[in-house]
Amino acid sequence: MQRAILLAAVVLLSCQAVSSFGPTAPTSAPPTATTIPTDILPTATTVPTAKATPKSLEGFEVLLHPDGPLYIGDLISIEVISPGDLDLDDKTVMIEVAGIKDDQAVTEFRAYGIGARLQATFNWIWDTSDLQAGEYDIDFSVQPDGPTWVEKVRLLPQSDLPHPEPAAIWETIVIECCEIHYISGTDFEHDLINNLETVQSQAEEAARRMELEFDQTIPITILPRVLGHGGFASSEIYVSYLDENYAGNDLSQVLHHEMVHILDRRLGGDLRPSLFVEGLAVYLSEGHFKKEPLLSRAAALVDLGWYLPLIDLADAFYTSQHEVGYLEGGALVEFMINRYGWDAFSDFYRDIHPHPSESQSKAIDQALQEHFALTFEQLEGLFVAHLQGRHINPDMRDDLMLSVNYYEAVRRYQQNLDTSAYFLTAWLPAGDEMRERGIVADYLRRPREPQNLEIEKLLVEVDLQIRAGNYRQAEKALHQVERKLDQIQREGVSGN
Repeated sequence: MQRAILLAAVVLLSCQAVSSFGPTAPTSAPPTATTIPTDILPTATTVPTAKATPKSLEGFEVLLHPDGPLYIGDLISIEVISPGDLDLDDKTVMIEVAGIKDDQAVTEFRAYGIGARLQATFNWIWDTSDLQAGEYDIDFSVQPDGPTWVEKVRLLPQSDLPHPEPAAIWETIVIECCEIHYISGTDFEHDLINNLETVQSQAEEAARRMELEFDQTIPITILPRVLGHGGFASSEIYVSYLDENYAGNDLSQVLHHEMVHILDRRLGGDLRPSLFVEGLAVYLSEGHFKKEPLLSRAAALVDLGWYLPLIDLADAFYTSQHEVGYLEGGALVEFMINRYGWDAFSDFYRDIHPHPSESQSKAIDQALQEHFALTFEQLEGLFVAHLQGRHINPDMRDDLMLSVNYYEAVRRYQQNLDTSAYFLTAWLPAGDEMRERGIVADYLRRPREPQNLEIEKLLVEVDLQIRAGNYRQAEKALHQVERKLDQIQREGVSGN
């Protein structure tokens, strides 16, 4: 059954300007998004002796999961990714290899993930339990009319499985607010008591701020690797937790953000525009990836020339520069609540209805006129005038520039060397089915080549130095990351 679900993410997250980072607009790589607009819920490093060649015949790309080397006993998933904008309507992919059942071996091309990447996705199709270690040929054919090609894959002995996988199992703990699922032997378990206290306290704080109690236990799946920006929410919350988290997420911050999403959805609304869905979560969490003064930080965006017009942002929130969009959304919500009060804002937000054009900005405009007797353009004028009148601390400007460029580097690293983690097309199989089937490898394994470890260590350093206010040190480490990624791209090395 094809149940791998992509959630988005929500995640969930000096005295002079750092001259080397602008004030030029941050790189934006459309389409970029963090959560699935309709539900708020978000391929790895090449190991030639163990994985299929990433680029296949005529530009088709094949990704195998779990990431890294493959072992006897793995339940392997396969993605066959279309090159460019080929017309693949009514076409399918057939796979043949020992261990794949005929009735599972054909599937069609579909849009995948937030980025709507066109691919044929085979979830847990290849059961290697009864095979022997060695090299296998996987035959691929696009039907009808081809092309056809063969990928060679090496399966390693099960006895070679890395720690902690041989003994790893799913564990579940139920506390007052939540049902928490994690994998044994991972970093989350090592600090379990403190982490459980964090989960409960963030649930209580989110409920207090939303003035709404959790009437059902919240399922939370702990990811022992980085996926996306580290946080996703649908009916279940997914949060990355590992000691060396190169995406820099703070467990408390990410949990609070995702819990706001769950409570927000329960309160309902005919149309909850993405700008306000994410803006509300950022505002109620007092920041995105960390606590931050939203209005002052948004004022720095205007000063840097990075501000995105609200109408454009509303209509393309999840395809806009990530950190800028979330910051503007959170600051706009704070501005409106400061100006009109919580009740008036909430009445407006819950009373936004779809526009015939399907434009979210026009739907917002319509609701603004009904509730506040002003247009979206007029609201933006008030908002920008307020930001332009705020004092900007030089440290705020430096912190903002470095933070945006840091997360751009994180995404660039993922696209090149940890592609299963890249949020537009993150490999995030359904937690409930993984637990039911006892699968841990899809979450445990990640690229562990020397270049991955080196760059991830530098990214961790960048985040720590930014949070400590050591901007020059952060800039130095970030330059090292960028140089290494430049070299990798020049050499044509790709992930998974």
